[in-house]
Amino acid sequence: MADMERKENRVLRRPDRIHRLGEIAYNLWWSWHPDARSLFSQLERDLWKRTQHNPIEILRDISQERLEEAAHDPAFLDHYDRVLTAYDAEHGKRSTWFNQNFPDHANKTIAYFSAEFGIHNSLPIYSGGLGLLAGDHCKEAGELGLPLVGVGFLYQHGYFHQYIHSDGWQEAASKPLSMDSVALRSAGSPDRVLIEVPVGVNNTVYAAIWRVQVGSVPLYLMDTDIPENPPWNRELSAKLYPGDQEFRIRQQIVLGIGAVRTLRAMGIHPSVWHLNEGHTAFIMLERIREGVASGLPYEEAAYRVRKSTVFTTHTPVAAGHDIYPSSLIEKYFSNFWPSMGVDQAGFWAMGCHQGPWGDAFNMTALALRLSDGHNAVSRLNGKISRKMWHHTLWPQCEEEQVPITSITNGVHVPTWVAQEIKHLYEEYLSPDWVSRHDDPLLWKKVFDIGDALFWDTHLHLKRKLLRFIHDRARSLWTDRRVDPSQILSSGALLEAETFTIGYARRFTAYKRPTLLFHDLDRLKRILTNRWHPAQIVFAGKAHPADDVGKRAIQQIYNLARDPQLAGRIAFVENYDMRLAHDLVQGVDLWLNTPRPPNEACGTSGMKAAINGVPTLSALDGWWIEGYNGKNGWAFGRNGAASESGMSHEEQDKEDANGIYELLEKEIIPLYYERDLKGVPHKWVQVAKETISSVGAAFSARRMMKEYTEKLYIPAARRADHESCS
Repeated sequence: MADMERKENRVLRRPDRIHRLGEIAYNLWWSWHPDARSLFSQLERDLWKRTQHNPIEILRDISQERLEEAAHDPAFLDHYDRVLTAYDAEHGKRSTWFNQNFPDHANKTIAYFSAEFGIHNSLPIYSGGLGLLAGDHCKEAGELGLPLVGVGFLYQHGYFHQYIHSDGWQEAASKPLSMDSVALRSAGSPDRVLIEVPVGVNNTVYAAIWRVQVGSVPLYLMDTDIPENPPWNRELSAKLYPGDQEFRIRQQIVLGIGAVRTLRAMGIHPSVWHLNEGHTAFIMLERIREGVASGLPYEEAAYRVRKSTVFTTHTPVAAGHDIYPSSLIEKYFSNFWPSMGVDQAGFWAMGCHQGPWGDAFNMTALALRLSDGHNAVSRLNGKISRKMWHHTLWPQCEEEQVPITSITNGVHVPTWVAQEIKHLYEEYLSPDWVSRHDDPLLWKKVFDIGDALFWDTHLHLKRKLLRFIHDRARSLWTDRRVDPSQILSSGALLEAETFTIGYARRFTAYKRPTLLFHDLDRLKRILTNRWHPAQIVFAGKAHPADDVGKRAIQQIYNLARDPQLAGRIAFVENYDMRLAHDLVQGVDLWLNTPRPPNEACGTSGMKAAINGVPTLSALDGWWIEGYNGKNGWAFGRNGAASESGMSHEEQDKEDANGIYELLEKEIIPLYYERDLKGVPHKWVQVAKETISSVGAAFSARRMMKEYTEKLYIPAARRADHESCS
């Protein structure tokens, strides 16, 4: 703690004229505001690049002389004042969409809980799509003025850093978080906030609470790596998604019960409790315990919890839900359920679910039973979720009447749109396009952008991506002294003039990352076509326990070294937000190959689309809603293979052939069809249609307005009614 205080004092000790640089650095608001980002890069560009765009490290490491110089530089001061004006306008008293439409709820807190939050790569407490969605959720909530707070874990070892060996096998390496490089503050001032969580019999876990400011939204993070805990408890918040089941239930007890106690310690009493996936479902048990402790009978306490709770389910794959055997439930909750006013049978009934391996305590079933507002994350995901939970939880009603609605995910547009594209939008859509970007009519103006200007902007972003990939490949050689063939596998031979496909996902079986290699000879002909060549950039991690996913990475990595493929396949290791930004902004086509209907939604294609990158995808997840026949391409059938009587092998063959046909006959020829100045006008029209059709419909702004109107306000009103009754 003392080290953190010294770091903060160092960061905040600025010349008077620019003393608020530290305030801005400690609010991740800067991460999606280009003018604020460029303010820090202007201080020292080399340091900005070396720190991976981290203002905290810049203010920690920059010389005092440079700061004094900046404090007397008229151009820098003008820039500084402009950023401060924008910052104060967004963080002072202002009229927002939420308080205009729901003034009676402006002071009623919405608490949002997630196992991971992806805000910026300088705070690596995320693994993939779930965390990035949570980050976008918080950012957009703040922009719209929702009184939202987030709660999660501070993972001091994050997910894992990925290294690929010379044989292509993934190594998962732990890299501790540098606490003096992160925009963290102790939640208490000046004293530490410490909570206690009972985990099993005679075992108390202590957690310190940190605060991260995300625009106007505070994010509270629990940290068990503190001296008050023995080693086996300190590691509970060390890293995301441990493979060991007993470790996981202990971690989720702290995440759930601890989340409630975190808010109580901060004096926060939410009206609405929103659980993002089942990892945090133990929250509801602690809230019932609180109700019983206050004198309510169990039934009334559970009823009140249910009325104020919203639950989002993502996973259409049965194996993706956390389940626990009775032995673990008894071990860790036998001393807890009496305080809830229930016996063992009553406790088990809350989460009981009959699965392929018999009865188990299912975290998703628990969350669905103890919440009144339920949603899936796309229309198809809603249909699958209603089918999945119909017989277990709502056997009395028809499947289509199961009370799980759908709110399709969206992306925080200011975070994911390239700065160069933003400049085009400011000129051709509207100077205030960001504040209006959920208006579909606004995006029609994208067709006013000249084709040549649009294409030049895209090529600039593509060259930027390839420079980034080449720099990473070079660092493998200079820093790690890897085998020369690994430099080739990492993208050293990629060319800016060549049609480039991007594929970046979590590597797991249902996402079919190797589908494109079903007919390797045919793929080679496509990639090495003399006049119309193509190249593919892969990125993504496999869970350390997922050998199938790791073998897929190995297959691709080794194929990238095949001389017959002419260096036209690359695997870029350690996929993170930094790489994701450049990929979705710089490739020519975004590829997605899930096995329908296993894609809950997917948001990476949305991020590519708002940068003018069309998608080629199976008809699954969000793409069923997004595809209109003019804004990209779709392959495969609309539905699961089993519904058509096909085996997985038959489906893979059909889908791979569909991809090859589209690439050979439509997509690649269209890309290379140029005028005398080298502009592919028809391709640009597809790119513009992509932006126009996706910009509003798949924005986090649209998503957050739906959450508010469909789930948050009804839950708040139910909670009000119960508190008055």
